Amino acid sequence: MSNKRGRACVVVLGDIGRSPRMQYHALSLANQANLEVDIVGYGGSVPHAAVVEHKSIHVHNMKPILLQGLPKVLKPLVLLLKPLIQFLMLLWYLCIKIVRPDVFLVQNPPSVPTLMAVKWASWFQNSSFIIDWHNFGYTLMALSVGRNSRFVAVYHWFEQHFGKMAIDSLCVTKAMQHELAQNWGINATVLYDKPPEFFHPTPIEEKHKLFCRLGKSITQPPSIRDCVSFESLLLEDQGVKETLFTTMTDGHVFLKPYRPALVVSSTSWTPDEDFGILLEAAVMYDRRVTAILNEDDGLDEEVLWKEMAQGKKTLYPRLLFVITGKGPEKEQYEEKIKRLRLKHVAFRTMWLSAEDYPLLLGSADLGVCLHTSSSGLDLPMKVVDMFGCGLPVCAAAYSCIHELVEVGKNGLLFSSSSELADQLLMLFEGFPDNCNTLASLRNGASEAGDSRWISEWEEHAKPLIHQASLRLSKFALLMHRVSTA
Repeated sequence: MSNKRGRACVVVLGDIGRSPRMQYHALSLANQANLEVDIVGYGGSVPHAAVVEHKSIHVHNMKPILLQGLPKVLKPLVLLLKPLIQFLMLLWYLCIKIVRPDVFLVQNPPSVPTLMAVKWASWFQNSSFIIDWHNFGYTLMALSVGRNSRFVAVYHWFEQHFGKMAIDSLCVTKAMQHELAQNWGINATVLYDKPPEFFHPTPIEEKHKLFCRLGKSITQPPSIRDCVSFESLLLEDQGVKETLFTTMTDGHVFLKPYRPALVVSSTSWTPDEDFGILLEAAVMYDRRVTAILNEDDGLDEEVLWKEMAQGKKTLYPRLLFVITGKGPEKEQYEEKIKRLRLKHVAFRTMWLSAEDYPLLLGSADLGVCLHTSSSGLDLPMKVVDMFGCGLPVCAAAYSCIHELVEVGKNGLLFSSSSELADQLLMLFEGFPDNCNTLASLRNGASEAGDSRWISEWEEHAKPLIHQASLRLSKFALLMHRVSTA
C-alpha cells in the first residue's frame, strides 16, 4: 500500500470567511488527521490566519454569481439558472481543478445544488461523502416564501434524497440527530460546536490595544451623537494613554471604574434573528434607568453625558452595544438606531477581522444572542464563542437552546424584549464592582468554555473520517485485485 498522505476536501457554498465551523474542520483535518486539505467555496471575508497560513490547507475561491447591475427583466431568468451555474461550477472545481480527495466534507445548508454536486463528484472521484448538518435548508427557504410553498416541498425532498446518499453524517445537536433518525432515515453523529483555542478571555493589555485600534469606529461614528460619542471629545488629547474603557498610567493598564458596560451581539441580520427585540429592550432599559435615577426630563443631554464621562457614580451604567456581522437587514436597522434618542444607551455596528472578533468577545461584559433557528434544531455558534471567552450570555429561548445555555449557570433566556430589559437591569445593577449575578454567570461561562473543539473533534469526527478513508482503501484494494486477477 502507498504511504502517500491522504487528502480531504471541505465544501462550503458560501463565504468561507463567514463559515467558522468549516474552517475549524479544515484545521482539524490538517492537524489532527494529518491530511492535505482543499477548501472550495466563495471568497469575500478573509478566513482566520490559522487557515490562510497553514501549509497543508489550500483555499479555492469560486466566483460568485452577481445579480447587481442586471436589467430587471433578466433577474428572474438568472435566479432560475443560478443553481445550474453553481452546480456546473462545483463540478468543475471538485472533479477537475482540485486533486482527488479521499473524502468530501460538505456543509448543509445550502442543499441545492450542493448535495447533488458533491455526490456526483464523489462518484466521479471515487471518494467518500460526509455531510455536516448545521440546519435544514428547506426551513430557511420557508422563512422567505412560506412553509406551504411548493418550492419548500421540492427543496425538502431534494435535501432528504441526497442527504441519505452520504456515507456518514455529522450534526450540531441531539435534537437534530433525533429528527434525522426518526423522520429522514439518516444516522448522524453529534459534533457540538466548541470554541477553538484562540477564543479566550482577553488580557487587559490586549483590551487596551484593541480599543486603541477600534478608536473612532466606537467613539466617533459618522452622524451619531450619544452618551459614548460625547466622551470622545474628552479623549481627543489622550492619544494611546486612554480609551473609552481603559487608561494607561506609568506603563500599566487599568479598567476605568466609570466605563460603560460593553454588550456584544453577533448577528447575520436575517429574519431568524429578530434584532427589533434588542432595540426595544434597549429603549426600555433607557427609560427605566431614567425613571429609577429620577432624572429631569428637561435636563440637557450633554450636561448628563458630561457628568457620566467625568465619572459620576450611578446605580446603573451606560450600555454600549457593539453589533458585529453582515447581512440583508443591516442598513434597515442602522437607520432605526439613528432615530433613537437614548440617554444611557449607545449602539455601534461593525465588521471585525477574524483575529479581532475573539478579542472583542474577551473584552465584553455580556453577550446577547437573538438566534431562534428556522428549524428549532440547531444551536448558535456565537454563544459557543462567547463561552470560550468566558462571556455570559442572554439568549433568545427556543426548543433546543438548553443543550447549550444553562439558565442561572452560564446565561439567561428571554422570550420578549421586556424580559431582556429586566435581565439587563438585574445584571448591571451596581456595575462594575457589585454585580454578583453577572460575576457568577461569568464563572459558569468560563467552565462551559473549558471544553474545546480539538477534543470534541478528536472524539466524534476523527473516527468518521478514519472509517471513510478505510472504506475507500479497502475498495481500492478490491478493485486492484479484480483488475489483476
